[in-house]
Amino acid sequence: MMDCASYRRSVLADPHDEDPQLRAHRESCPDCREYTLRLLRFEGRLEHALRVTVAPAATGAPLRRAPQRRPGALDSVQRRGRRGWLAMAASVLIALIVAGGLWLGASGPSLAADVVAHMAEEPQAWARTDVPVPAPDLDRVLENTRMRLKPDAMMVSYAASCLFRGHRVPHLVVQTSMGPVTVMVLVHESVSKAMPFDEEGYRGVIVPVPGHGSLAVLVHDNQGDLRAVREIAARVQGAIVWTS
Repeated sequence: MMDCASYRRSVLADPHDEDPQLRAHRESCPDCREYTLRLLRFEGRLEHALRVTVAPAATGAPLRRAPQRRPGALDSVQRRGRRGWLAMAASVLIALIVAGGLWLGASGPSLAADVVAHMAEEPQAWARTDVPVPAPDLDRVLENTRMRLKPDAMMVSYAASCLFRGHRVPHLVVQTSMGPVTVMVLVHESVSKAMPFDEEGYRGVIVPVPGHGSLAVLVHDNQGDLRAVREIAARVQGAIVWTS
């Protein structure tokens, strides 16, 4: 399945491309669907900004000898031409400002892509084991998240405080019947609705937690389907007690 980076490279080249793979990814990825809408809106604004009306040249008028004028003086034709070029330059400048805003606001990696990229940094976290993380170590990882896990929660076999998008976030691995499942507690990242993703060998979902950011839950793509991942995400949410 196409990942977010490949999709965005393709639509940046042609936002109107109706390739089936692009359409399938867009329908399954809210981030890229919104990115495409912004790109199309920008294209419309750019077209409008560059639409400069040029007055048609007069025809049939007799040629007259240009009047004598002081060196360096601008006649009315020159002034009109200068104003036309200034209008064109202003339109191009507006277009560049709009493009810059679109690039800065929408061309960066999606939240899901950043979560997946983080997985490559800690491959040791995916081990199958029946040895839980000691309670004091888990408490230290969770201490800044205003949350704790219920005593009967799934066994946590890995817990680390990781730098993610400029913030320290808990990176946990819980052991389940489908194998190790990674959970990232993203208290600084809010999403409006569940965001499923399937890219770079991982399958997962980012779910909103009103008032507490979001949770990213993911597995290797050979462990199970998205429905199973959603069920694990629901279990994880049910195991969390928010303390404030």
